[in-house]
Amino acid sequence: MRDHPIPAVTEPLQYRAIGVVRGMFRPESEDQSTRGHLVDADGQKLDAVVLGRMLTLMRRHLDMSKPHLWVVYPRCREAGQLHLQIAGIWEPSTLSASDEETASTDASMDELPEGDDYFSIRGELIYTKPEASEVVIKVRQQPRADGFRPLPFKLQLSGDVELAHLRHFVSLDVRRQGQMLQVQATEVIAPMPTRGGKGRGGASRRPADRSRSARS
Repeated sequence: MRDHPIPAVTEPLQYRAIGVVRGMFRPESEDQSTRGHLVDADGQKLDAVVLGRMLTLMRRHLDMSKPHLWVVYPRCREAGQLHLQIAGIWEPSTLSASDEETASTDASMDELPEGDDYFSIRGELIYTKPEASEVVIKVRQQPRADGFRPLPFKLQLSGDVELAHLRHFVSLDVRRQGQMLQVQATEVIAPMPTRGGKGRGGASRRPADRSRSARS
């Protein structure tokens, strides 16, 4: 088992959008067991969907009446509303036990140094308006095993990222605050290659539709 749910970066220009959120998953209904909400300790409801490979684990090994620390992929499909894809769980005290062993009661082994609601976002800065704390990052996804190439998606964040970093590849430490993702730290990796002879430009530009994202 890895010692962290968010794997280390292996390439300088490695795209990703991944984080951890603690809460209880509440399905929409018995017929819609993969769609519902994550409810955090403050009662905030986050739109969520469970990816297929998680279903068996949730049904067989987890007490769904208790909160868990979920590994999630964030999306912004509607303005001001965060959407989460549940891809895993971080709970070594439960999942490290074999069938013959009893799970550990030491909950401290489930804690992360970054704490709950931490996200790692890496991608191209395509829009920034520091005075309004608006940031948009474009994230590209790896081709799937069947050869399908998902379209890039855009993430709306809240934070102050300098205009000079527009069209650069950036790595962001992000914290969830309610339905928003707040930038806490920014690392500029490299300028993005220009396309068709066009430069990066010197002014912020708003994407045509910031609420759309690729289907996962």
